[in-house]
Amino acid sequence: MRKLIVALLIACAGMNAWAQGTVFFANRVAPNIAAVYDVDGTTALLGTGFSAQLFAGAQGTGENALTPVGSPVPFRTTASVAGTWSGIQEIIPGVAGGAIATMQVRAWANAGGTLTSYAAALLAGSPAGKSTVFDSLALGNTAVTPATLPPNIVGNPLAANNLQSFSLVPEPSVIALGALGAVALLLRRRKA
Repeated sequence: MRKLIVALLIACAGMNAWAQGTVFFANRVAPNIAAVYDVDGTTALLGTGFSAQLFAGAQGTGENALTPVGSPVPFRTTASVAGTWSGIQEIIPGVAGGAIATMQVRAWANAGGTLTSYAAALLAGSPAGKSTVFDSLALGNTAVTPATLPPNIVGNPLAANNLQSFSLVPEPSVIALGALGAVALLLRRRKA
């Protein structure tokens, strides 16, 4: 019986050592606000027609290797808090509590909820944008006593490597794509 209890304690300790870190996914945590703007760069996103999602990985992970965390969240519908979404605690898969994670926020126009991911928005040519890549503060850790709280992703607005405001980028126009194709065709003919 004693061996069984010791084995269970060791197993629990091992699970706690691998507990994943947590973060508070919000871009409006007073006094720090990192609003998201429409393609004009001045109109803050407003309403459920826009979505945002956190992408993360272990510290030093490149932008293309970051993975989506949790589900996309809609933007708020009140003009006084435009450009923001309601915060939610997220678990960062594969990154232990107390460690640092590399993160990025991606946002898009979701076409009335039909575009459920950043990748789908890009494929559909919907306006989409992303923040610069930044590192979190030490992630929250529920495996220690007392548990540490998850940090806000906004952090200190004076820090260089932090979540900053960003804008959506418009879908490329058909005329611009046609002009680019024509230039490529001319360059190819010229080389031949």
